[in-house]
Amino acid sequence: MNTTRSKTLDRVLVLEMVRVTEAAAIAASKLTGRGDEKAADAAAVEAMRAALNNLYMDGTVVIGEGERDEAPMLFIGEKVGSAIGKGPKIDIALDPLEGTTICATAGPNSLAVLAIAEEGGLLNAPDVYMDKIACGPGYPEGIIDLDKSPTENVRALAAAKGVEPREIIACVLDRPRHQKLIAELREVGCGIMLIGDGDVAGVIATTNPDTTIDIYMGAGGAPEGVLAAAARAVEDSTQARFDASKGPGGIAWKPIWSRQPKGKQKQVAPAARKSGKPLVDTGSLRRSIKSTVDDNSAFIGPDGSGTSKFAAVHQFGMTITPKKAGGLLVFAGPDGGLIFAKSVTIPARPFLGIDGQDVADIGDAVADAIRRTWDGD
Repeated sequence: MNTTRSKTLDRVLVLEMVRVTEAAAIAASKLTGRGDEKAADAAAVEAMRAALNNLYMDGTVVIGEGERDEAPMLFIGEKVGSAIGKGPKIDIALDPLEGTTICATAGPNSLAVLAIAEEGGLLNAPDVYMDKIACGPGYPEGIIDLDKSPTENVRALAAAKGVEPREIIACVLDRPRHQKLIAELREVGCGIMLIGDGDVAGVIATTNPDTTIDIYMGAGGAPEGVLAAAARAVEDSTQARFDASKGPGGIAWKPIWSRQPKGKQKQVAPAARKSGKPLVDTGSLRRSIKSTVDDNSAFIGPDGSGTSKFAAVHQFGMTITPKKAGGLLVFAGPDGGLIFAKSVTIPARPFLGIDGQDVADIGDAVADAIRRTWDGD
């Protein structure tokens, strides 16, 4: 794995691409509820294009909406960035406004999203429809399978969850092509949440227990399926880093203060009270890691909830110095006692980023998604 290129990509992914999606979202938000889908889409497209062209990179849109939608899209093959021919080569999958109808009608879950990879890391998915299925985390691998019937998948998921099939909630895009699927799910007895648009949001909803959605089923555009698969692969990898205390590339995080010596009664540092491992005890940052995907792009990162507002501090590290006082009173030292320090340095413990294993996992997920491509109505 090329470390230099990966560091470049990590920074673009974590910092710059967030601003790109923000620009598109803000532009589209000004047309929320105005009933003009094309105007909202055009505003998001132009804002995203302008933001991308400000970045030092040699970018290529490899998954867009240029082959299907009649809109002022960022087309497949379009070059973006301020360093064409000399900057880092980056492949981009995007959709400046996923759910144009949702935005035009002021509904929930319209998204501005994108996914990036080093050149060659994203498949240019064929512009056809594909079967999709997804369930939440914590189940054995292979518990659901597109080669199984909807009934078999619901029953397998229910058995793994320890409930009856009638307690399973399935999310399905409300389309005529799904009439047979909906009828079969009704027959098996599970609940169905029908959504009008934004099927990728439905896939991602399976990862959030608060939605109560257990499984997503249906058929949609192939690019959306590729992005959903890639997003899930990267989100799973990011979550695993908290267990391993290792960042991208397997680089170990710096440990927190060691446990107090035997016989000492001083209070230990708060981060060491439970597991002795960094960034896991409260679980707030870990739970905030979410992936959002639309028709042509994906984002994985903290959602801003709880202590995730400090995510950048842990990702990049920070030195804290008092503005006026002569020092800081902190829990530190080998026994976790109180000490007086002129400054405190929080070491970088990167949890976001794409390494060689992620690229391989994304490739496997994308290949599996494409293998199931079909020419639905």
